[in-house]
Amino acid sequence: MMVSTRGRYALRVMIDLAEHMDGGYTAMKEVAQRQEISLKYLEKILPVLVSNKLIGGVHGKGGGYKLTRRPEEYTVGEVLRLTEGDLAPVACLDCSAQPCTRTADCRTRPMWDKLNGIINRYLDGVTIADLMVKE
Repeated sequence: MMVSTRGRYALRVMIDLAEHMDGGYTAMKEVAQRQEISLKYLEKILPVLVSNKLIGGVHGKGGGYKLTRRPEEYTVGEVLRLTEGDLAPVACLDCSAQPCTRTADCRTRPMWDKLNGIINRYLDGVTIADLMVKE
């Protein structure tokens, strides 16, 4: 599994919004500056987060974005599945893949299934609040 820039940036945006939760909205421009992400790239990521209700957005003066839940209520797995799609380590496990004709005889499938479970359990066990803690 390779997490794309989109997934990594989405996590950075979520952490940034969590760290700047003061009850108000945070302008996209401020997030872009703090995270060193281009506005153009943010314009592709933020609508996905808004349409899936991970963040709320308001246009106009005083507008911007904010979390819709507390940071401990978001998991990394949730954010990455939203931005990356399936987190499967191999194509045959991807939920949108065509069924493999070799599944019944595949000697490696059980290993990939276990790895997929480990990845998903781990990422679902890490929250945005966890990522806010500097180690």
